[in-house]
Amino acid sequence: MTADKIIARNIRRVYHIKGKEDKITTEFEAIRHLDLTVKQGEFLAIVGPSGCGKSTFLDMIAGLAKPSSGEIFIDGKLIKGPALDRGIVMQGYALFPWRTVRKNVEFGLEIKKVPKQDRQAISQKYIEMVGLKNFADRYPHELSGGMKQRVAIARALAYDPEVLLMDEPFAAVDAQTRETLQEELLRIWEQTKKTIVFVTHGIDEAVFLADRVAVMSSHPGTIKEIVNINLPRPRDGIRSSADFGWIRHKIWELLQNDSAAALVEKPAGPDVAEAISSSAAL
Repeated sequence: MTADKIIARNIRRVYHIKGKEDKITTEFEAIRHLDLTVKQGEFLAIVGPSGCGKSTFLDMIAGLAKPSSGEIFIDGKLIKGPALDRGIVMQGYALFPWRTVRKNVEFGLEIKKVPKQDRQAISQKYIEMVGLKNFADRYPHELSGGMKQRVAIARALAYDPEVLLMDEPFAAVDAQTRETLQEELLRIWEQTKKTIVFVTHGIDEAVFLADRVAVMSSHPGTIKEIVNINLPRPRDGIRSSADFGWIRHKIWELLQNDSAAALVEKPAGPDVAEAISSSAAL
């Protein structure tokens, strides 16, 4: 039986927002009663409406943010902050422009104080894994968006984290490149057996990649339902299958029903809405 890798228990996240004119502090509950377990080696995708807390929850797993209440564990150990057992790939690449592809990939290895000779061998392995063998000495400004994201993935994998956290990593590239990167990511995942938590707005992307899809409700965000993706691997050509379409429609309905319910709720005031958008991405 596969062991639990990540356990989140009763997570709540509250923001305290001060009004511009009356200076009265109001409470905005971004996440409420969120419980989630991720298995060792599982590919779990999280989808939900904008502002539901997907990225905030991912930041909590990364140790970049703390829940207002509740706890998150990796391998039974409480997360208290960032650590090298978690790798993060975000939408904005976050590459160092003054470093070559190789030096960007080696960054985490330098932090771990891996000897130079070993760093070179490890970085070469992952540069080749993401298909950038001929670009190791290029700088970020010489690369396309898709290639930059490959570098970000290679960098995250190179220092061998237990968990790979990915926040809308392919959102900034064109549709054709996105599908290519999705296929590459699955190939890498099958090779490395990493536990992956993948946040996305794309239902098709979530169904194509994941073992399970956690569907979040609109704010306050919580896990509305977890959908098992019982599709065969490898998933070449699976997007056109009836089973793929049925699962996609099921998730779409879950999201649509939540959106319809949200329409009858009282909308946030302008100060609250502005403060939310300027806070850490929810």
